[in-house]
Amino acid sequence: MEQWNLETSEPFAVMGTVVHSHHSKSINILQNHVIIVHDGKIQHIGMAPSLQELKEVHNISERQIIQLSPSQFIMPGLIDTHIHAPQYPNAGLGYDKTLLEWLETYTFPLEKQYGDLVHAQNVYKHVVRHSLNSGTTTACYFATIHLESSLLLVDLMTELGQRGFVGKVNMNTCQNKGYNEKTEQSVTDTEIFIKNVLQRKNQLVQPIITPRFALSCDSILMKKLGELAKKYNVHIQTHISENLGEIEAVKEIFPDSKHYADVYDKAELLTKKTVLAHGVWLKDEEIKLLVSRGSSVSHCPCSNTNLQSGLCNVRRLLEAGVKVGLGTDVSGGHTPSILDVMHSALDTSIHVFFQHKNIIPLTYHEVFYLATLGGAEALALENEVGNLMPGKQFDALIVDMSSHYLLNSEPETLVQKFVYCGDDRNIISVFVGGKIVKKTKI
Repeated sequence: MEQWNLETSEPFAVMGTVVHSHHSKSINILQNHVIIVHDGKIQHIGMAPSLQELKEVHNISERQIIQLSPSQFIMPGLIDTHIHAPQYPNAGLGYDKTLLEWLETYTFPLEKQYGDLVHAQNVYKHVVRHSLNSGTTTACYFATIHLESSLLLVDLMTELGQRGFVGKVNMNTCQNKGYNEKTEQSVTDTEIFIKNVLQRKNQLVQPIITPRFALSCDSILMKKLGELAKKYNVHIQTHISENLGEIEAVKEIFPDSKHYADVYDKAELLTKKTVLAHGVWLKDEEIKLLVSRGSSVSHCPCSNTNLQSGLCNVRRLLEAGVKVGLGTDVSGGHTPSILDVMHSALDTSIHVFFQHKNIIPLTYHEVFYLATLGGAEALALENEVGNLMPGKQFDALIVDMSSHYLLNSEPETLVQKFVYCGDDRNIISVFVGGKIVKKTKI
């Protein structure tokens, strides 16, 4: 690929190999294709015409053409359906503990610091940049209980060019050294947050209702949050069935609920716009409920392993009809890279197969789908992003596999190598809404 210097306010074209998914079973690899982008959206995809035709018929000037080399391909941006931005400084710490002890020892004391906007600015800028540079074009963030710093995260995502969601966290039952809210203040601040973000008419960032999990919110707060979600027609995110100790505690606190998912359902928090992190230990009855409500699961294999939570049987969820995306779950997860999570999802699937021989492990085709279109479907964004079809936002990565390129390597070989061996160094350009947010000289 020759060095290029696009003016992204004008139409431009990418010529070469296009890689994306239409469904979970296979990756579409389209050689000698062109994608034409205008006003941030994909205008056309098809067989590549001659340069002359591209200029004359499609009105694309030569400086607005990106010509990929044989070792390169373009693919949809990666989608992180679950990440805790304030926990970024703790990535890699505390994995000698399981979930509930880890939260008390590491997470809550750190999150308490985000009333300090200088601290929040420093951390949030780093995590959004790291996420973008790792190829995540859409991220679904938990912030903290602090209204002002949660709005700051929205500002930084907008400034740096990342698409996604930000949730001001709700928690009125935890008693960790003052990291807690009063019910009415939690609801009031959440509504202020939602209104503030919606009034910006931001094309990139949306608000998301964020009760931390059932152990941090009483039924009154959760019901009020369900009402807000309905009032403003916004998304919802929380955790579910991550850890066996957590599940037992939920049973004790909510004895009138049939199971963990029922706690959320009674508060009307299970909707077509709800994404639930983990779901490691979901019962069959809970899975049926999620399918009936249209709610999705964010599979977080790095975190599930680090905190010794368990192995999520993703095949079981997919076969039942649950929408599934991938999540880094920083800092339960040690990396903000969805590519690393893809590796972990493949490993986890094989470990599940060792335990249940009737389960077919996930293929790299399926994990590619989970990281792109599957993530978009999990976040109810499949009409906007997830693959490279006309009418969708041009959220895309240019991948260079020259470091793994051998003579006569086929595109499918390069894609498979990227899924298994790739890292952020192979992602040389990142586009969000047609704008370049990362470009590496090669």
